Amino acid sequence: MRFESNKDEDASPGVETMLVFSDHVRSFVNPVWTSSGRSVAQRDSLTANGLGTGSQMERQSDSSQKQVQGLIRSFPPAVVLNHHPCENFSLSPPPIDRKRTGPRPCPVCYLPVEQALAMRPAQPSTSPVLQSLNYMSKENLVSKDSNGGSLFGGYPSLEERDKSYDIKDLMIVHCGFVRGTIPGLNTGFDIDEADRSEMQQCQRTVVASAIFGNYDILQQPENISESSKDTVCFFMFLDEETEAALKNSTTIDHTKRIGLWRVVVVRNLPYSDARRNGKVPKLLLHRLFPNVRYSIWIDGKLKLVRDPYQVLERFLWRKNVSFAISRHYRRFDVFEEAEANKAGGKYDNASIDYQIEFYKREGLTHYSSAKLPITSDVPEGCVIIREHIPITNLFTCLWFNEVDRFTSRDQLSFSTVRDKIRSRVNWTADMFLDCERRDFVVQSYHRELLEQRQATLRSRPPLWPPMVQIQPRKMLPDNAAKEPGKASSAKKLPGKRTRDKKSSSKRSHRTKVIGGKEAIQL
Repeated sequence: MRFESNKDEDASPGVETMLVFSDHVRSFVNPVWTSSGRSVAQRDSLTANGLGTGSQMERQSDSSQKQVQGLIRSFPPAVVLNHHPCENFSLSPPPIDRKRTGPRPCPVCYLPVEQALAMRPAQPSTSPVLQSLNYMSKENLVSKDSNGGSLFGGYPSLEERDKSYDIKDLMIVHCGFVRGTIPGLNTGFDIDEADRSEMQQCQRTVVASAIFGNYDILQQPENISESSKDTVCFFMFLDEETEAALKNSTTIDHTKRIGLWRVVVVRNLPYSDARRNGKVPKLLLHRLFPNVRYSIWIDGKLKLVRDPYQVLERFLWRKNVSFAISRHYRRFDVFEEAEANKAGGKYDNASIDYQIEFYKREGLTHYSSAKLPITSDVPEGCVIIREHIPITNLFTCLWFNEVDRFTSRDQLSFSTVRDKIRSRVNWTADMFLDCERRDFVVQSYHRELLEQRQATLRSRPPLWPPMVQIQPRKMLPDNAAKEPGKASSAKKLPGKRTRDKKSSSKRSHRTKVIGGKEAIQL
């Protein structure tokens, strides 16, 4: 047994730090808040934010240098403001729409992209207690029948699980990929060398998603700025089944791109369940992208419709947090979530019951106001926004270990991992409103459900009776003189309509809402 060294070491905080917005005196320079209240020159602020330092520029190619220099020149002149533009923005509920009764987006205040980018903190956030995180690697590990994990996860024992919550400055934990020292190289979830190389070259920010089992329809991000196109990596992980299906309808060019997405085909998948395979990139992005500082994960069914820098500024930098996820729009209690999963057939009931009973023995309780300021125990886990620092990397490692050990329904294990870490160090995951999430991602149906709905619509008999075509009256022009004694040249319509014909009028069709759907009564 050996462990793998990693770069998850917390950098010492610099002079310039990100302030929480309860501070009264702030300086806004294009816009950069400073703890001293002084203005920071525009070019200096960009350098502090990692866009022009000498050490970084030496590592970049000439083309990359030109892109960054062009980005610096593209910023508008510095503007000094005393208050954040969104400071007085008040969250309002979604507008009333009688046709849409389900969850909907609510208004969100974003900064312009250039200003949002300049808000990026100069230094990484502080990781409480934990300063260096390393990952377990085991040689000659063989598959075995176990209820406690998988070959990919390394079968951590319950004793090792408990030890992983004993947070120290230096830690070694299970975090997938245990059969090697390089994630994706003969570890399961295998990735070609050319793809791994490009993933290692990705720095600063990555937007990532995945489609396995041809389960979703690939969605292209929209409203992405030129700044983000130049400096943000967009990676889409696929299995061979999804790749084959895409090639029938989409062209993947020689750079392995489909629109903004850089496609990575994964082989030797660790699980037979496509949804569980999706948890690998979802929760272990820090292992796949070791040089990235920020990541935005979106499920394959989602389309990103806001610029990544606007999302990062709104949900991380403005609130001075390192991990953000939306809470479920309806459920706050893990026990209720478990019952909803069983009712929806999301996983076999016995496995869900076993997981919940295990957590109950560890002290899991129903959510109540006693947990405030924690606002929910159930996330809407299709989007994760985070900074890659040791404590957030530990959180997603341990969250993945729960998904590996128990069911793949990550909503059930989220609060257990969060609360265990929170009880030991001053850190927690920030949870924002689900209606805010719906403002920056648009949700589509899974492919199978979409095809079922389309097939149902095609096979459904017409809802309306055959229309009786009636010859319309010929209308006189508005400016024509109307002679009261002159008969119209238009043909007369039939006499009084019968009751049978009248039944096709609008008055006799009433709409009744049943279960959130409109049913037509004839």
